[in-house]
Amino acid sequence: MKKLLTLLLVFGFTFAFVACENKPQTEEAEDTTEEVVEEAGEDIEDAAEEVEENVEEGAEEVEEEMTEEADSVENAE
Repeated sequence: MKKLLTLLLVFGFTFAFVACENKPQTEEAEDTTEEVVEEAGEDIEDAAEEVEENVEEGAEEVEEEMTEEADSVENAE
């Protein structure tokens, strides 16, 4: 009978210890997830700004080339 009671107590304490130990890990995981999402959002914004700048530069280059070609066509006539 004492052995059975001892096993039940050991099982109960082990279960309580394991159950309480998992809560902080879950909170840490939530915090980590929020940080990762925020960083990903910032990276996406930075990439979007870079793409916008590249598009603007490309448009300016195309406009310059078009102007040069138009000038050369007018000079050829």
